[in-house]
Amino acid sequence: MVLVIIVAITAFLVAEAVPALQADDANFLTETEWFPNQTPPEFGIAALAWGTLVTSVIALVVAVPVALGIALYLSHYAPRRIATTFGFVIDLLAAVPSVVFGLWGFTVFIEPVRSFSVWLNKYFGWIPLFGGDGPFGRSFMLGGLVLAIMVLPIITALSREVFRQTPTANEEAALSLGATRWEMIRTAVLPYGRPGVIASVMLGLGRALGETIALALTLGFINEITVNIIQNGGNSIAANIANGFGEAGEIGRGALIASGLVLFAITLVVNMAARAIIYRRREFTESAA
Repeated sequence: MVLVIIVAITAFLVAEAVPALQADDANFLTETEWFPNQTPPEFGIAALAWGTLVTSVIALVVAVPVALGIALYLSHYAPRRIATTFGFVIDLLAAVPSVVFGLWGFTVFIEPVRSFSVWLNKYFGWIPLFGGDGPFGRSFMLGGLVLAIMVLPIITALSREVFRQTPTANEEAALSLGATRWEMIRTAVLPYGRPGVIASVMLGLGRALGETIALALTLGFINEITVNIIQNGGNSIAANIANGFGEAGEIGRGALIASGLVLFAITLVVNMAARAIIYRRREFTESAA
């Protein structure tokens, strides 16, 4: 049934995208500009795909270490009352609508991010990531940090439950051999929970790749491929669809659907890679046992 739905979605996207791709006067895969409503239409996915991947990578780089640390603290260090309270708060944070995160990032979080960007540019401007002359604010960094806050509760909640599933016998065996609590976690908990952690990270990545409104409010909507993450600019596939669909003509809608097809393919590849990694890790664990 799932396969049928995937095939049906793919067929719909392809059918709607083909006329726009045939009318495109540029190379869809390498063009960075997005002008599907002009005559002749010229549009491409390169800059949008780049922005989608950059913001998602920033989100994971920031969120994964913090999420794993919180998950380990709640599952193996925190007293039961504190773990229950913080667990409830994390679960509640996961239910906050993305538009709320986007509005918060656009109105409140942008100022500390802008100040931090100015500081990075002043002292580390020789690094391409933090170069440029400004202005700073609505950038890859702002979008990525907002995404990190959004995916943090997802990765934390799933990792916490995975760590709690570690067999008690494994933990007690490590402790009985004289291991400290951290050594027990490193030798018994983390190896056992690695497939689940990978799954939680990939689920968070899927959320980041498909996020729309939060990035629509925090990115600068400049279609270019750049490694600079603090200067105003950036766009993503989902945010571009949200901002452009209402005013798009026939070719414009087809172009947006074509970009959605690319996002669908990226998400599908990420999920398939996650399943392959988990399957291979499970085989390795079972053979080692």
